[in-house]
Amino acid sequence: MSTIHSDTPDQKHSTTTTHSFEDSETRSDEMREHLDEWVEDLAELTDEAQASEQFQQWLDVQSKFHDYSARNTLLIKLQCPEATKVAGYQTWKEEFDRQVQQGEEAIWIWAPIITKKCPGCGNSPSYHANTDCEYDKTDPTDWSRGLVGFRPTSVFDVSQTEGEPLPELTTAAHGDSDDLVDALLAATADLDVDARLVAPDEWEHGSARGICVRWSPTTTKPVIEVVERENQAAIASTLVHEFAHAELHFDCDDEPERACREVEAEAVAYIVSRHFGLDADNSAFYLAAWDEEAPDTVRDRLDRISRTASEIIEAVDS
Repeated sequence: MSTIHSDTPDQKHSTTTTHSFEDSETRSDEMREHLDEWVEDLAELTDEAQASEQFQQWLDVQSKFHDYSARNTLLIKLQCPEATKVAGYQTWKEEFDRQVQQGEEAIWIWAPIITKKCPGCGNSPSYHANTDCEYDKTDPTDWSRGLVGFRPTSVFDVSQTEGEPLPELTTAAHGDSDDLVDALLAATADLDVDARLVAPDEWEHGSARGICVRWSPTTTKPVIEVVERENQAAIASTLVHEFAHAELHFDCDDEPERACREVEAEAVAYIVSRHFGLDADNSAFYLAAWDEEAPDTVRDRLDRISRTASEIIEAVDS
């Protein structure tokens, strides 16, 4: 549903926006600047409640667009935080028989540029010609295609369009928490982990609701155990939290850094729970562990959260 396309003229926007990037000459620079400012603000906020709210607003958008990068969901949040489904102008028209309404303003995100790529410098032929790269083993016409950069591209939210009703989507298939727990356990092979539920009278880990043991001696995979309880949504959230630990933390032995990444695991659980229609039981995020971190470090954390949540969602959906 969230298809990217870029062949549309600039439009006027009638819905509520926080930022807009109307000037084509300055658009790329403004998009980068606003992204940098948002991350810097989050890194510098000293009001814990305000930082938590700002962070959670991004998580809510990420749960709707799990297959988008962190920077693209940040751009959607900055321009149209109420967006739920976005696609390009022609995609709405040709695939869904819907028309962008007159006066609507585009939402700008980054789209990958895939073209012939120099094996030496990684640039497209036109950029390669203007560099000092001396690669000449193969002719540019024989270069393989690859990612050479990103360009601004325009999308519109479904609320900005009119026309035929959207087809029924299947994303609610795991809206029942029992189904989601079963689906998460079934996804362990794709996620390369072992996981099981443990009866309360057999639980040996105190007040913890879930654990992630470093390795199984037989499968050499991370072993996840979660205590059984009546609240199936809570079990699902705990499973995702531990899946995130398995992905994010096995190579980290530094205790302060592990404390920082605890927020990342909670954020992944929140995104996945919200994506599948469950009320996440963690309604606030305490970012004190991120105090005084550089914006680049915070940006890396957002990328890890986005990537890990997407991997879990796709494993469950497959």
